[in-house]
Amino acid sequence: MSTAPVLHRYRDGDDLAEALAVGVAAVLAGAIATRGAATLAVSGGSTPRRFFERLSQAEIDWDHVQVMLVDERWVPASSDRSNAALVAESLLRNHAAAAHFLPFYVDAATPEAAHEDLAERFRQLARPLDVAVLGMGKDGHTASFFPDGDNLDAAIDPQTAEPVVAMRAPGAGEPRVTLTLPVLVEARLLAVHIEGDEKLAVYEKALTGGPVEELPIRAILAARREEPLNVFWCP
Repeated sequence: MSTAPVLHRYRDGDDLAEALAVGVAAVLAGAIATRGAATLAVSGGSTPRRFFERLSQAEIDWDHVQVMLVDERWVPASSDRSNAALVAESLLRNHAAAAHFLPFYVDAATPEAAHEDLAERFRQLARPLDVAVLGMGKDGHTASFFPDGDNLDAAIDPQTAEPVVAMRAPGAGEPRVTLTLPVLVEARLLAVHIEGDEKLAVYEKALTGGPVEELPIRAILAARREEPLNVFWCP
């Protein structure tokens, strides 16, 4: 069963960050109350910083929350390009300092060299994830589903049993590693966080249909889910 995405519009980034943080915290708290643990997958980049700061202040039992990224650049945490560094700086602080972080990057030359270790690490995750918060680039990529990505077909295969895939693409900069489509779209709360008129136009274009290879966010929009995809946007 598939339902249409729901677009939530906010006046500015502060209002969006507050609303998204409140919604995510509620789902995590519910999972902890029900099952004793919760899982949260988040995106890197500059857009989610305010959301991370708000969420870090949520008064939930963070010691029972496992946090991970939806994708990562293949750089160590000491790099200013590291998404893990952003999460450590902006999210894993205040109350959320007690959360447990599951990193992608390991000491290997390439993500391909580390693939088996990473696949085993992420196969042990409790599924479905409770929350996955995606971003979207102006080229229509989400997670590391990039146009012209060398492993795009494998990453967005709805039948794949692989939890993670390495990705190289012209628009990606460094080599990357990403959670695959099934892991993301089965999340109990699946959200896309975008800001600015240009990204809204890309999102609206993706809704009209067309090749997934052109705008890979279409793989998320087309996925079959019982619960709607929630898109959080502000100018």
